Amino acid sequence: MQGFAGLMWLLSMALIVFSGFALVDAALRREDAYRAADKKTKPFWLIILGLAFVVNLIFNVLSFLPIIGLIATIVYMVDVRPALRGLSGGGRSHRGSSSDGPYGPYNGGR
Repeated sequence: MQGFAGLMWLLSMALIVFSGFALVDAALRREDAYRAADKKTKPFWLIILGLAFVVNLIFNVLSFLPIIGLIATIVYMVDVRPALRGLSGGGRSHRGSSSDGPYGPYNGGR
């Protein structure tokens, strides 16, 4: 029984860290990026993720509310965060120079 309690404690800590990371990430993103990505608003996501974080702090992992908070956090991390990173240039796949335009390198009109 003690092993199960330890496992539940680890799971609870993982949920707290996960929802805390999502909350901090949402707070650091620009407000206009949410509108540009058509992903609700920044205050909406801050409220939802803040509630998820507080619920994970207060309630047991096996209750109903932390599961709802986990779903909201997963939606943010899987859907909203990649869209915001794509708009703000947070992706790591683009390694062009500072003279690159939207259709390739700018060569001075030649």
